Amino acid sequence: MTIKHWIVENNVDINESYPQIVDASQYLKDNEVVAFPTETVYGLGANATSDVAVDKIFQAKGRPSDNPLIVHISASEQLNHLVEEIPETAQKLIEHFWPGPLTIIFKKKDGVFSNKVTAGLDTVAIRIPDHPIALALIAAANLPIAAPSANRSGRPSPTTATHVIEDLQGRIVGVVDGGETGVGVESTVVDCTGDHPLILRPGGVTREQLEEIVGTIEVDPSLKEGKGAPKSPGMKYTHYAPNAPLYLVKANREKFQSLIKNKQKEGLKVGVLTTEENKGAFSEADVIIPCGKREDLLTVAHALYDTLRAFNSSDVDIIFSETFPEEGVGLAIMNRLQKAAGYRVIEE
Repeated sequence: MTIKHWIVENNVDINESYPQIVDASQYLKDNEVVAFPTETVYGLGANATSDVAVDKIFQAKGRPSDNPLIVHISASEQLNHLVEEIPETAQKLIEHFWPGPLTIIFKKKDGVFSNKVTAGLDTVAIRIPDHPIALALIAAANLPIAAPSANRSGRPSPTTATHVIEDLQGRIVGVVDGGETGVGVESTVVDCTGDHPLILRPGGVTREQLEEIVGTIEVDPSLKEGKGAPKSPGMKYTHYAPNAPLYLVKANREKFQSLIKNKQKEGLKVGVLTTEENKGAFSEADVIIPCGKREDLLTVAHALYDTLRAFNSSDVDIIFSETFPEEGVGLAIMNRLQKAAGYRVIEE
């Protein structure tokens, strides 16, 4: 099956009709799976109320069925039909960050969603994406759309339609191509069902930004180990991994360089994930791929998945990556790198 490739300009209006979006939305109504751009990464969309449709997401991705999916909507008013209540904390976050890269977990209404979306939980993760094509497509389908990242499970998330096609050719009906995505890492996930809000996945909205609105907010400690039954996507299993094993290096430059040389003595081809500022420090490595600028971590987040995918074309045997401060968007960057590395860290 040749994947349909709808190319759409990013300046679409949610209130207007576009042939490509109408065509793609009809496939969603028919319980098929369609990939589309958001402001974070490309999502793999399907009707969140249909077991048949949601099953096709899991089949296409090869994703474990106990991993819940994020539901995307096009207007906050739709929440009243989907969730039991909107807590005050959630309402504050909605007013400040929707549309945008923030997913909020609510108590779900019974009988609305496929249980495969929520992995059998009594909660549901919902967001409004800040991307004109995503909003227009969801509005045209007039459905809540479940949409994890549009890649094979475990691989780096896609930030272009080309990435989607590389991973899912023959597995999905089509992809709406809106060019490269912006933020580069997925949305932040915040659980608002308890007494205090809790970050289950760091992402495009930082902890610091959230705390400006709702005060102190904790980060789920299980993020460090990836253990337990996941309430949010990205809390379990290895994600984002390139083909070669990845190791995070929390060490000085001399230690880093010795790691490269020792692996080369073993006959391995060594790759290094670094930044523009530091790429000259690892000239002995076989492959060096800079991932944005260390002085601007937003550029690192934007380039992260593309960089991880680039190593797959380099035939390296092992990858060493520098690490980043876990502040601001650095928390999300390190979360993705830790999962890509399977929590393998080399320290001094």
